[in-house]
Amino acid sequence: MTPQELKYSIICLALQGKLAEQYVDDKPVDISNIKQKQTEEYEFDLPEKWMIGHIETVTKIIPSRQYQILESEVLKEGKYAVISQSKEYSIGFSNDESKVFHHNEPVIVFGDHTTEIKYVNFDFVVGADGVKIFLPDSRIIFAKFFYYVMLFNSNGLNKVGGYSRHYKYIKDKAIPLPPLAEQKRIVAKIEELLPYIERYEKAWNKLEELNKRFPTDLQKSILQLAIQGKLVEQRPEEGTAEELYQQIQAEKQRLIKEGKLKKEKPLPEITEDEMPFDIPENWKWVRLSDVVDVRDGTHDTPKYVSKGVPLVTSKNLVNGSIDFETAKLISFEDSVAINMRSAVDDGDILFAMIGTIGNPVLVKKDREFSIKNMALFKKIDETLFDMSYLLFFLQREQDEMKKVANASVQSFVSLSFLRKYLIPLPPLSEQKRIVKKLEEILPLCEKLKK
Repeated sequence: MTPQELKYSIICLALQGKLAEQYVDDKPVDISNIKQKQTEEYEFDLPEKWMIGHIETVTKIIPSRQYQILESEVLKEGKYAVISQSKEYSIGFSNDESKVFHHNEPVIVFGDHTTEIKYVNFDFVVGADGVKIFLPDSRIIFAKFFYYVMLFNSNGLNKVGGYSRHYKYIKDKAIPLPPLAEQKRIVAKIEELLPYIERYEKAWNKLEELNKRFPTDLQKSILQLAIQGKLVEQRPEEGTAEELYQQIQAEKQRLIKEGKLKKEKPLPEITEDEMPFDIPENWKWVRLSDVVDVRDGTHDTPKYVSKGVPLVTSKNLVNGSIDFETAKLISFEDSVAINMRSAVDDGDILFAMIGTIGNPVLVKKDREFSIKNMALFKKIDETLFDMSYLLFFLQREQDEMKKVANASVQSFVSLSFLRKYLIPLPPLSEQKRIVKKLEEILPLCEKLKK
């Protein structure tokens, strides 16, 4: 039961006469001299000594337009609070004495558009159209009791009629009229319980927040276990990451000699202080550029055309895939020029490095396209490194990268930063087992989000 449902249930009991005691010496309210309008049938059995009234005969509706100011006239500080139909109790202040609604008895404010209900026991200024002011007849109904009746009668009303007028839906609802003494007891009992509801609401909200975060936090924890070597067992017969690393370096050198890979500046040695956590003995800390070819797309803005080749930017990386529907098009000639340096192949990884950092996508290429303002991780040899392992690593690390991203106009990480970024390297067979285990577990986390 939500806090709102609990509060409604308590008010519901109150308006059935089941929350406060009924005393034999309580006198019924006298409405014999007030001509009553026809109301809808009261939905509960009427307790003894209770009467029924119409909202427009047990209260006086105060025209609000004469007390209204424009939103632009609302002040941050002032003498009189401005009450509107907003969720905020007061939207500001006014010093305009001519617009003040002075009243000696408490009134109830009803937002005809928003269905917000407020109990107001001080002079105020009206802040918007749609404000209806009810002055209860204190001879037969107390303002605070009427306030709770209005809360009950308006329950769920915000789901009806959009932003249209809502008063028409409740104006003929029956207004229960217990004896005045019982009304006081009902209000006292409700307000005795309200602090408990507020405490329940705080606990409920914390639990709701935990429930919302739990699948994502669980997913991050699983990915963290994976890159720490704690998700699957290590097997000595699978060799070591050092042996794998040497094979990758040999392949890189071969590709450099053949002109298929550009020779890079030597990467700095990895120090103990850089290593963020311990990894298994047969693993090895390496830099991303040690195991993949790290490039980026164009930083220029080619001319867009109505028919051509998609130019994929970080905005087009959505939930692990490329949204080509939102990608702008460039000419075939411009695409060829970009792809001379930044051609994307099947099995490469795209990674947003400007704006929204991250959103890695393992490419399953089914069309030609070019890329702009994003990192491109190209496989050196798919028989020596599992790109899906890198994908999961980047999913885990993207939040860490966001923390250190530079932000002048918008956040970005440099190509140099990505090339030097540390990644724990397991033996190839273990990489594949990690990927397989993650592909089994992570979809379960996604189901928890629904």
